[in-house]
Amino acid sequence: MKSLPFTLPALKAAYAAGTRPEDVVAEVYARIRAVDDPGIFIHLAEEEEVRAAARGLGAYDPALPLWGVPFAVKDNIDAAGMPTTAACPAFAYEAGEDAFILAQLRAAGAILIGKTNLDQFATGLVGVRSPYTPPKNAVDPAMAPGGSSSGSAVVVGHGIVAFALGTDTAGSGRVPAALNNIVGLKPTLGAFSASGVVPACRSIETVSVFALTVEDAYEVFRVAAVYDPADAYARPVAAPPPGPTPPHAVIGIPTPGSIRFFGDQVQQASFNDAVEILRGAGATVKEVDFAPLYAVAEMLYDGAWVAERYTVIEDLLKTDPEAILPVTRQIITHAESLTAADAFRGMYRLKELIRQAEPLLAGIDALCVPTMPTFVSVADLQADPITPNSRSGTYTNFVNLMDMCGLAVPTPPRSDGRPGGVTLLARAGQDGYLAALAAPLEAAGTRTLGATDWPVPARAEAVPAAAPDEIALAVCGAHMSGLPLNKELTGRGARFLKTTRSSPDYRFYALAGGPPARPGMVRCADGEGAAIAMEVWALPLSEFGGFMAGIPAPLGIGTVRLEDGSTVKGFVCEAIGTEGAQDITGIADWRAFLGR
Repeated sequence: MKSLPFTLPALKAAYAAGTRPEDVVAEVYARIRAVDDPGIFIHLAEEEEVRAAARGLGAYDPALPLWGVPFAVKDNIDAAGMPTTAACPAFAYEAGEDAFILAQLRAAGAILIGKTNLDQFATGLVGVRSPYTPPKNAVDPAMAPGGSSSGSAVVVGHGIVAFALGTDTAGSGRVPAALNNIVGLKPTLGAFSASGVVPACRSIETVSVFALTVEDAYEVFRVAAVYDPADAYARPVAAPPPGPTPPHAVIGIPTPGSIRFFGDQVQQASFNDAVEILRGAGATVKEVDFAPLYAVAEMLYDGAWVAERYTVIEDLLKTDPEAILPVTRQIITHAESLTAADAFRGMYRLKELIRQAEPLLAGIDALCVPTMPTFVSVADLQADPITPNSRSGTYTNFVNLMDMCGLAVPTPPRSDGRPGGVTLLARAGQDGYLAALAAPLEAAGTRTLGATDWPVPARAEAVPAAAPDEIALAVCGAHMSGLPLNKELTGRGARFLKTTRSSPDYRFYALAGGPPARPGMVRCADGEGAAIAMEVWALPLSEFGGFMAGIPAPLGIGTVRLEDGSTVKGFVCEAIGTEGAQDITGIADWRAFLGR
């Protein structure tokens, strides 16, 4: 049991072989004692109480995706019968019921171990701004644990639990992941309910997930992404099955003139290596001027959004200001100098900056950034509690303000042995796309999970089939990965399934008109055409009508025969559309015709 990796596949295999969940719980508490870090938990459930909950699960039920999986939650998320402190004893209250998201996880069979430490009121990226003993970085105690979700990242980094919930407004679900060599999934805003969560900036924050692997983090996302009508900021977000890595993604990275490492050349080299991993996986890399994004990032604490934090603790500030840590109080009371007019100016400015960024991000499927520009030590923070924290948010502060989803992914260790890692960012709703895109990064090199000696497991092979609520759609031109119209698929939650070819029964043409340039595939007599290069994507059925409405004549959606004899829906062209078109049947590959 001591050697059992707390990953979802390993736990499921152990349970299928007869391991009891109460024995896993016993191992959890043995690992807690072995780590001996009193700063991880603010409230740790009694071991016998958790064992009883484990016994109450009954016989192993593989239909429950998180059956018997131990987890922890940040102590600004309500758990029935446990105190919620937000790392402020004077604020504490006992929760009468589980937060909505916690209820979803328990219903899926997960076992709650306790409530983890955090930067007070989720204000900070360093993890040491707590009146309780701060947790120690799981990988290197001299380094900051990262915040504000410090305890959640550290407890996963040690392999004590399989996953933990944090929250993320400015990077609190990503920076601690990078510092502890684990995965941090910051979902699309509104995908996770905030009911029963003490807010920091309610309009732009989200619960987040820490896990040892991308596969595990995304599985938790799929369980937790349940629409909550009681949460005014909730919205339905697709959580499709995991898919293969898209073969020709276009990835944006900061230009040499706009990338920031604050002198950390080792971090810069590590990031460059990660970019090469993406290139090696088939991605096209484009440089993007990050100046507008940095300007957005500066608004998070310098602008009126800090007033959202003020609304949470306003009463406590008036009645017992000394109950709040000086550094937390200094940051949040900046709101007292702001006016309603400042708030509107900030909203206007944010929209202007986003509009400036739009042409820079056009045609890009995702961004790849350093999760943090450099490492921060505990000694650094003792000397200066503000500047290192601010620098840690360089690549995270703009994300929620711009309504992006994000995934912090570990990469091979830096040359000095510290954890490597980058964050992938994409438009809202593309959480599954990021999980697929992360595969080559996670698998690269030789690395262990968190601070454990467990090797990175092979990711389960994605089944290239559409789910019942999806339709498999074959595309042969501008809708393929990395080409101009692919966003019409990914923007509707489509996921890549496979690269294939049609049966050799089609003529292929470069149609007149554009931009963008488009091909047309016309059915001919059996064997008298060519096998056309294609990609198959799974498109949510709910989005199919909207997608169809945008298809111009002479193109349409029909039934396409693939090289293996199966059929899927796909693009076809009316014969009249070939007038004035160039016959490229001999090439039979749109990318080859374009020279890509």
